Amino acid sequence: MKLSTHTQGEFTVAVIGETRMDAAVAPELKQQIAQLLDDGATRIVLDLSAVTFMDSSSLGALVSLLKMVGNRGDLIIVGAKGIVADLFKLTRMDRVFRMADSVDAALGAVAA
Repeated sequence: MKLSTHTQGEFTVAVIGETRMDAAVAPELKQQIAQLLDDGATRIVLDLSAVTFMDSSSLGALVSLLKMVGNRGDLIIVGAKGIVADLFKLTRMDRVFRMADSVDAALGAVAA
């Protein structure tokens, strides 16, 4: 799975480089983000801008990661659009996750 990370202020920005997030990549996604948490990252922005398809297994992995972060930090989803945004809305996960249109919008909302 393609995942690149960089630091922006207090946040670790993780950019998904895949167009499909399905059962084939969900375990590796969970493992890689969990490793960021183990390495001390507590404020993560997950950029899904390149993702054009996501299934329930990947959504389940994201829910699991949100539980791992718990009250000790933030997990913000950015860039969800099209079918991916529809999945969040259909499952009402858009009410569970903090979501923003872009990394800058997410960071601005947290700073405000």
